Amino acid sequence: MVLDLKGVSLKRDGNCILENIDWKINDGEHWVLFGLNGAGKTALLHMLCAYYFPTKGKVTVLGREFGKDVLGENLRQQIGIVSSTIKQRMYGEDTAYHVVLSGGFASIGLYQTPTDEMREKAQAILKELDCFHYANRPYRTLSQGEQQRVLIGRALMNNPQLLILDEPTTGLDFIAREALLESIETISSKDGGPSIIYVTHHTDEILPTFRNVLLLKDGQVYRQGATKELISNEVLSAFFDMEIEVNWERKRPSIYKK
Repeated sequence: MVLDLKGVSLKRDGNCILENIDWKINDGEHWVLFGLNGAGKTALLHMLCAYYFPTKGKVTVLGREFGKDVLGENLRQQIGIVSSTIKQRMYGEDTAYHVVLSGGFASIGLYQTPTDEMREKAQAILKELDCFHYANRPYRTLSQGEQQRVLIGRALMNNPQLLILDEPTTGLDFIAREALLESIETISSKDGGPSIIYVTHHTDEILPTFRNVLLLKDGQVYRQGATKELISNEVLSAFFDMEIEVNWERKRPSIYKK
């Protein structure tokens, strides 16, 4: 099991951020974490990465139970994450190649000497994500779409069991977004690849590979289960408190206010 949350709540500065969260992800499953801004998505991700500990409830991630097992960097090295926070911390003079290599050490910046095996792996990842032709360019000079591909490459360097993509298409134009989503689809289809949690508030980014979705609203699980069942007129109209129409095209949903 990739993660198992039972009755998890989180309070910060006296405020209840998450309340009574139950969530299980089995090995090989890919999930969408869907919710509006302020729903608690970021707090939940921080908890999965052991930056926050639950106020109550039981959290087990990659076989490690919070409060009983060693967490910290040991756990985070098995989790690949792409987020705006990590993007903002990247050093502007590092090349795309160096940024990917840094993922092998789970560091921001490259301070240790990579092995030949790590170098070969970083090059293979860059090629797989169609980044190799700008591998030697400074990260700061890349487009937003190129930067996101490089960050995904960095996240894959340690063969993570769990890959968290936190709104990775933010700021991308349509062409860059679709290219990035195509890369994510490819990663999700690989044998032995990581389970993926894709965080978004845009339904049209829900790829066919994401067969399960958790709807998070006001810090609570509104519904969870099969994507086809929950991304529907009835469920989303109640979720958004307005009449919603869902259209499926090429196995991806778009929503409209009626």
